[in-house]
Amino acid sequence: MHNRMSRNTACAIALAAAMTLLAGCAGNVPQGDAASSADPWEPLNRRIHRGNSNVDRYTLKPLASGYRQAVPNVVRAGIDNFFTNLRSPWYSVNNFLQGKPGPGFSEGGRFLFNSTFGLLGLIDVASEMGLEERREDFGQTLAVWGVPDGPFVVVPFFGPQTFRDALALPLDLFADPLVWYRNSSIRDKLYVLRIVNLRERFLDTGRLLDDAQDPYIRLREAYLQNRRFQIYDGNPPMDDDFYDDYEDDYEDDGANDTSP
Repeated sequence: MHNRMSRNTACAIALAAAMTLLAGCAGNVPQGDAASSADPWEPLNRRIHRGNSNVDRYTLKPLASGYRQAVPNVVRAGIDNFFTNLRSPWYSVNNFLQGKPGPGFSEGGRFLFNSTFGLLGLIDVASEMGLEERREDFGQTLAVWGVPDGPFVVVPFFGPQTFRDALALPLDLFADPLVWYRNSSIRDKLYVLRIVNLRERFLDTGRLLDDAQDPYIRLREAYLQNRRFQIYDGNPPMDDDFYDDYEDDYEDDGANDTSP
């Protein structure tokens, strides 16, 4: 018990140290055309992203590729259902915290039915029963409460985040039921399986990044767009800045058009 709590505490301290490092470097990053308002720490983020990419290239990606080849799709789907089911109680809590009782009860029902009739979550019977999945983490809850995104950051091992979501990471981690499972031998194997299973799901997406002229920019824009989509439950408000830029470009093109 003591070893488990010590490791959990160490994880939280490491995350806090990473956030402190990022915050401390904010004033040292030169501002200019290369620094986006959403990504003022880009030089530091690029270094962390490069380190994460190297770890992925030489460990996670090969493991995920072998996992895809060795494990049948139906088995991988069951494993994915199992780990998703473990998080359902936390999704339920966050739905309630966001003032969404319907999705909160739905996620609670999903956990109940999938854990029993779905063989510990291996089979997603809840979806067949019409209980819609609504994944919500604490970063999304903070967003609903009005906490701004903050700068874009890349966290070691955890990848792209907004600063708000990065600060919410420790609570999301401690809400994971695996953290509190006493059998460390089984727990550690489940952690590895979950990471490899998650990486396998993004193998095809990774090819899109590899083909990009600047993989970092593509990752950043894809993450921020997807995160906005999640926070607004798939219906984000119109981005006025985008349309203002579009209108400016349209007017410039019209001014330069000399055809009769």
